Amino acid sequence: MSVLPILTWPDPCLSQRCDPVEGIVPDDLIRDMFDTMYAAKGRGLAAPQVGVMQRFFVMDVGWKEGTASPMAMINPVIMAAERVPVEMEEACLSIPGLSVPVTRPKAVTVQWTAPEGDIHMADFDGFEARCIQHEFDHLNGVVTLDHLDPQARAAMLSAYEENHP
Repeated sequence: MSVLPILTWPDPCLSQRCDPVEGIVPDDLIRDMFDTMYAAKGRGLAAPQVGVMQRFFVMDVGWKEGTASPMAMINPVIMAAERVPVEMEEACLSIPGLSVPVTRPKAVTVQWTAPEGDIHMADFDGFEARCIQHEFDHLNGVVTLDHLDPQARAAMLSAYEENHP
């Protein structure tokens, strides 16, 4: 198992829509993505963040509190989203040092394929729903900065570029 390099903004892979996974995602890639996410102190990591342009991500929203719940979602589809919007600050492993206010639905229903090939559907709410939506955005070439109006985005990018020349 190894820690993979995480692409950082403005790498063009972070702005591209990923292709659906055809076949199986190698177990060692999924393990390496979990190792990378844990090493970076993250709660989610999408394939394009490590340069793999396919529709899957890993997440574990509880590991920092001692309740590990690792999940890998392949070809996820958000089937439904609650209409109640919630704004929260979001950080991103690909935009280090920058937290951005993002408004997202409070809860989502997701369908995905597990690494073993089983198809699942479940409801998620709270931080788990937020994490899924954040990683799902990555699969569509969307980063937290894309949720800002042009003026706020310019200010955030200016602050980011000062610290990451």
